[in-house]
Amino acid sequence: MQQHAFYEDNTTLAQYLEFNYGEQWHGEPNFPKELADAALDAMDGRPLGRALDIGCACGRSSFELARKFDHVDGIDFSANFIRKCREMAADKQVCYARPEEGELVSYHERTLASLGLEQTTERVAFHEGDACALDPSFAGYDLILAGNLIDRLYKPADFLTTVHERINEGGLLAIASPYTWMEEYTPKASWVGGFMKDGKEYTTLDGLKDMLAPHFRLLGEPRSLPFVIRETRNKFQHSFSEFSVWQKVST
Repeated sequence: MQQHAFYEDNTTLAQYLEFNYGEQWHGEPNFPKELADAALDAMDGRPLGRALDIGCACGRSSFELARKFDHVDGIDFSANFIRKCREMAADKQVCYARPEEGELVSYHERTLASLGLEQTTERVAFHEGDACALDPSFAGYDLILAGNLIDRLYKPADFLTTVHERINEGGLLAIASPYTWMEEYTPKASWVGGFMKDGKEYTTLDGLKDMLAPHFRLLGEPRSLPFVIRETRNKFQHSFSEFSVWQKVST
């Protein structure tokens, strides 16, 4: 299945709505919220004017960022995801059929009010877009958050080597990824890391350092954030995403 088809599938949409707004599973916190909280902590007194949540999926991290930012743009490649983001922003609730077993589903309604996010909707805007070819108008951000994004891009270098053009001086780029490089999403020649180079292991963090070095410096050490995606009542994906923060520097 091609990547665009996978993310437009209704079952996948329901799984991601549960991932964003549903229950917590296997003792792990809600990942989109944890991701936004980690990015907000990293701001550490920096301006909280405009943020871009690129690869926003069903929008939870965008709403969470809007608790503090004046304006947040959420962008995703999936038209289905963005449709649900806009529905949540307009109606402050979404309904979906959660996969349980085979053809069996359970029906759920999730609200922003139950998450304490009902006051954020006026500060969030959602857009369908391609991280590798963003419109030039998406610029002037104090924070860009790329959550579980780079290993699902067809050419991540196009994003990573131009993202500095969209961030204000001293602003932050926060990247989270499990680094699960797969050729059905990213041609091997375009992987950021996860291969041998000059006879040595070359990790994705190595690749990020090399690609971002002209315009960013790494703040602190990366850390691991757990996440659980519920597929059915009896099947879960339990993964870890490496979270790193990069500050734009003068060149």
